[in-house]
Amino acid sequence: MKKFIAIILAVLFTMSLASCGAEKTDNNGADNNAKTYKIGVCNYVDDASLNQIVDNIKSQLKVKGDEAGVTFEIDYDNCNADANVMSQIIADFESKNVDLMVGVATPVAMAMQTATEESGTPVVFAAVSDPLATGLVESLEKPGANITGTSDYLDTTAILNLIFAANPDAKKIGLLYDVGQDSSATPITDAKKYLDEKGIEYVEKTGTTVDEVTLAADALIAEKVDAVFTPTDNTIMQAELSIYEKFADAKIPHYTGADSFALNGAFLGYGVDYANLGKETANMIADILINGKNAGDVAVMTFDNGTATVNTEICEKLGFDFDEIEKAFAPNCTKVEKITTAESFDEVK
Repeated sequence: MKKFIAIILAVLFTMSLASCGAEKTDNNGADNNAKTYKIGVCNYVDDASLNQIVDNIKSQLKVKGDEAGVTFEIDYDNCNADANVMSQIIADFESKNVDLMVGVATPVAMAMQTATEESGTPVVFAAVSDPLATGLVESLEKPGANITGTSDYLDTTAILNLIFAANPDAKKIGLLYDVGQDSSATPITDAKKYLDEKGIEYVEKTGTTVDEVTLAADALIAEKVDAVFTPTDNTIMQAELSIYEKFADAKIPHYTGADSFALNGAFLGYGVDYANLGKETANMIADILINGKNAGDVAVMTFDNGTATVNTEICEKLGFDFDEIEKAFAPNCTKVEKITTAESFDEVK
């Protein structure tokens, strides 16, 4: 009898061990007790470029998490350029004790930097055009404090060279931007210097809303400018679908600082690959959280601004031959790509 009881107890003990092991793994053998990192992501506005960045951050973090056997729990929100909403979103991230915050575009990054001064929560920014001029970082090599990220710095000289490659006889250039956008400040200053040195007249028009930008576009058309330049300005990006036909009908090419402008109807978008920028931002996030790196010690990542994206529909409407434009642009670009008008990149895939 004692032997029988001993056997039963042994069986029960073995089952108990098996049960404990089952609690730690799922049907695929994955560790259910794997580390989970909470990340708060705030996007500045709903536009094609910034949305593309967010999508690629999410997808790449899934890849990095699977590789490392960890989970990245993402809390995403969009403040739609509202400073009060932005502050509420960031405060909510802080109250949830997220492990890291991601600020997409300059205004969000700056707000996160201020909000995390006491807590020291790591901040990774994405698509900040000039992190040095805005005071976000002490240097690109060693940002300092608790912040780093990826920059979509625009080579203004390169894009203005394209204007004159397409039309060497251009005499008057329109500058269209939102004076309140930090991302536009340095490129517009650089553009004025460039045009002054060439002795080219320029006309400045600004807007802070879609309606104001539309009126500004009308004013540039009335001024009979030969081309219009806009840097990576989120306000103008939001308004592009409302103004691109005006410029095309007036035979005025719109040269801009991101491929999303061209997607939404501008003649040309010149700048970084935002899908790749999103992936590299995710790699940076994973490196900080998984490997325990201090954000302030991780160098800011910049990218080659050598891709010119031409909207072939607008190219034709302006009376340009794409093959000739491609040949004219080639010496000033790493590559020239084609795109057609749509509201989002998903629609052209």
